[in-house]
Amino acid sequence: MSSRNPLYLIIGILAGVLLLFILASKNSPKEPVTTHAHQPIPAVEKKHEYAFAGEILPIDNFDVAERLERELLVNTFYHSSTILAIKRAHRFFPVIEKILKEEGMPEDLKYLAVAESGLQPVTSAANARGVWQFMKDTGKQYGLEVNGEVDERYHLEKSTRAACDYFKYLKDRFGSWTLAAAAYNMGGANLSEALEAQRAQTYFDLNINEETSRYIFRIVALKEVLLNPEKFGFEIPKDQLYKPLDRYKLVKVKGSVNNWGDFAAKHKTNYRTLKIYNPWLRDSKLSNKAKKTYEIKVPK
Repeated sequence: MSSRNPLYLIIGILAGVLLLFILASKNSPKEPVTTHAHQPIPAVEKKHEYAFAGEILPIDNFDVAERLERELLVNTFYHSSTILAIKRAHRFFPVIEKILKEEGMPEDLKYLAVAESGLQPVTSAANARGVWQFMKDTGKQYGLEVNGEVDERYHLEKSTRAACDYFKYLKDRFGSWTLAAAAYNMGGANLSEALEAQRAQTYFDLNINEETSRYIFRIVALKEVLLNPEKFGFEIPKDQLYKPLDRYKLVKVKGSVNNWGDFAAKHKTNYRTLKIYNPWLRDSKLSNKAKKTYEIKVPK
């Protein structure tokens, strides 16, 4: 039979395509299992206890169960954001957990930081800043330095301690961690007004703005996913999690710094890396007219 037979040509082409597919599959890196096809659709489990800071969510209430389920679904299928939160948690949670323990605070507050900022030193539309999203006046009220050169709302350790102090105040004022978290999001005065106007006793009784109405449920959903990512289809290899930034030395600066780039070069690093380790340094220089002592993290 002639080799020019169309059937043989088709078979040859198909065999070539199959061979290329096999080779590509062997050489491609393993990716987290995050596609809809591989992920179960989460639902609120009646026998499972959902809680924030030791306070149980009343999921026997259909409204509470459905609001929680919404956030479980959103955070399960909002792939990029949730994957990055899982990766960043491995870097930043050890620092936050240590401070929460020292301050006698519930460890669940770390999930609030995820809800607020995704564990990034970001700025919101309302100009709240840092991992804990402090407004300028509130940050200053709780001891954070905020100016054009230094903004300690971006200082993970100091802002976490400031957040602890703020939460202690809110917990004393409102009587529960759930309401304290709601007040953190919408403001204490606004929460007090809503509780009084609606004759409400708990967060779950309130009919309030969309963001705060979803807030506790989002925190709890993030907690569920970050505690057990595989259950929600996020199979991320350990070596793909972001490593803690814990290899550094502290250099004390008591005077001014004309240029942080020169400072970085002197300490055998570069400007960008120095800013990654010290995101609270907001300018290329430090005037330090008050002659304060600053501790700068310099990577080893």
